[in-house]
Amino acid sequence: MKINPFVISLLLAILVAYLFPQLGDFVPLKLITDIGIGLIFFFYGLKLSVSELKLGMSNYKLHALIQLTTFLLFPALVFIAYPFLKDTAAEDYWLAFFFLAALPSTVSSSVVMVSLAKGNIPAAIFNASLSGIIGVIITPFWLGFFLDASEGFSFTDVFLKLLYQIIIPLVLGFALHRTLEAFVNRYKSKLSLFDKSIIVLIVYDSFSKSFLANIFNDLDFLDLGLILLCVLALFFAVYGMTGWISNLFNFNREDKITARFCGSKKSLVHGSVMANIIFGNSAGAGLFLLPIMLFHISQLILISVFAERYAKEVED
Repeated sequence: MKINPFVISLLLAILVAYLFPQLGDFVPLKLITDIGIGLIFFFYGLKLSVSELKLGMSNYKLHALIQLTTFLLFPALVFIAYPFLKDTAAEDYWLAFFFLAALPSTVSSSVVMVSLAKGNIPAAIFNASLSGIIGVIITPFWLGFFLDASEGFSFTDVFLKLLYQIIIPLVLGFALHRTLEAFVNRYKSKLSLFDKSIIVLIVYDSFSKSFLANIFNDLDFLDLGLILLCVLALFFAVYGMTGWISNLFNFNREDKITARFCGSKKSLVHGSVMANIIFGNSAGAGLFLLPIMLFHISQLILISVFAERYAKEVED
């Protein structure tokens, strides 16, 4: 396994936030990240190709499985624990897990891993892109059931923020896809670096506020290990159930790979952006990013291993 520079950057951002949480007093992080979020989704829209999306549209059973897994199975599995944790000290951590469960799937890494494993690439592109678009509405919708006005949550306010920070830039980028396609292809790596840089800033900003408010004072290494175990259990539960349902529907090898890889992943990009928009300057924003960061790191490692195994099966 190669060392992932993005993962290292995220961990360093948390360390810097712990050591120097007041840096936000000297740098307009909120303004930078707000502008950065708009640009991230503008560039995301530029990358959406109509022709690639059309290639993956026909297999409706596969699409239905991936989207239902992402937005229904994940939340349902986490919701099972709600009656046991409601009104306890662990309820905030449960809500952070539910936030993770309500997020859309990843885009670029899903397509890359499906390609490595020799899966259905057009379907992966279609579902990863569709998931990101659906998530703009579904994620705050699910959270609305557990956050109320007393906690500063208003679906209308959140939707308006999503509208001008995500939806409008995304639609504008999609409209300019043909005009700026050459630009996107030429600077693809630099655009990816820009996206990751904004995410690192959001992570620093969120965790610095949480450290200043002593949100993690009661969190020790044992608790952190328990959160990681829950993250892994959630991943393997969804990965296993997606594979079982794929066999039930008699999916071929390529579609089964795509279903498992796209259906079991969650987007740190969307998670960071959503946390920034929904929870804003809340001191607990870092808490909501903790499970998705652990999930992101875990899925990168595990799916990479699974993808290589699938690839070797074809070679053998």
